[in-house]
Amino acid sequence: MVLREVLHAHIPVLTPESTVRDAVDKMDIYQFPALVVVDTNAYPVAVVTEGDLARAVMQRGNLTSLGDEPAHIHGTREPTVANADTEVSDALHLMLMSGLSILPIIDESRLCGVVMRCDLMQAMLMDALALPSE
Repeated sequence: MVLREVLHAHIPVLTPESTVRDAVDKMDIYQFPALVVVDTNAYPVAVVTEGDLARAVMQRGNLTSLGDEPAHIHGTREPTVANADTEVSDALHLMLMSGLSILPIIDESRLCGVVMRCDLMQAMLMDALALPSE
């Protein structure tokens, strides 16, 4: 099974101009704990997680002073990405070894979706259940 089969394709994204306020709004509206920042070619240039924003609030001491700042400065720049044809097990190994909670998936150098660790674990368990017993 490959990532193309399990990814979240219809996801909210941010642009480099998106603010922390924009990120918080999208995370709330879409109930998604992390967002990918894409450039004009739809290539992932950063990932901003709820944890990244919480750490920024802790460092700054308040959220309102962060509201108008670009969200990407609080996230991971040049994030790890995987190709849509990567095996699910390989992607899970990559995520576990790198401590990633979300992995942007690209196809032809464009963001086509994301996966989270639980998506990959669920896919692998479902795949194992589908195997015939010996």
